[in-house]
Amino acid sequence: MSGHSKWATTKHKKAVIDARRAKSFAKLIKNIEVAAKMGGADLAGNPTLYDAVQKAKKTSVPNDNIDRAIKRGAGISGESIDYQNIMYEAYGPGGVALLVECLTDNKNRAAAEVRTALSRNGATLADPGSVAYNFARKGVISITKGDGVTEDAILEAVMEAGVEDVVDQGGGFEVITDPSELVAARTALQAAGLDYDSAEAEFVPSLKVEVDLETAKKVFRIIDALEDSDDVQNVFGNFDIPAEVQAELDAED
Repeated sequence: MSGHSKWATTKHKKAVIDARRAKSFAKLIKNIEVAAKMGGADLAGNPTLYDAVQKAKKTSVPNDNIDRAIKRGAGISGESIDYQNIMYEAYGPGGVALLVECLTDNKNRAAAEVRTALSRNGATLADPGSVAYNFARKGVISITKGDGVTEDAILEAVMEAGVEDVVDQGGGFEVITDPSELVAARTALQAAGLDYDSAEAEFVPSLKVEVDLETAKKVFRIIDALEDSDDVQNVFGNFDIPAEVQAELDAED
């Protein structure tokens, strides 16, 4: 998920972790297929595909799976894919707004699964446009903190790349750009020898809602339920978790 807030992992059982990993792999593969279908199989000439592949590799998706997904998406293997991109808007607890991005080959199934996940966890589906205005499409590059990976080093690397902001997220940084400047910013980081975890277009909230511990838990339950659906690719939220609430969440892990 992407809420532009610190995210506490609260999964303990191996079976749950393995199931989540399998779903994550499937969603990353779907992104690769769509990127290859839209822009072709050449990574050098298709930056969206390049970034989708890099993210999959960072998540340990096997290279064979990645190669097959590229060929499938580009039509090289003789197979065809047909996914629809659908965005649902929702209201969560505490005034939290959610955008649910789906990539599906069955619109009715996706709608039913999203509606069920929301209603069973105290959230409601919103009318189109009633939530989306809270968000803007931005390029987002995620970077884990480490030796030499500082805010100053990042700012120096991307100074000429049209970057709008560098946000400290505790364990890492998010570099925010206009979507059209995403490739330039990512390339600038690579040229400076700064490794990144992912680079992709996301929906970033323009106004955040600060949440308390109980609201944060409720929001996470909603997101978990949504992400159980194979059709849900991303969940974006405008919630902000204060440091003291994050500490409480971490203590409960």
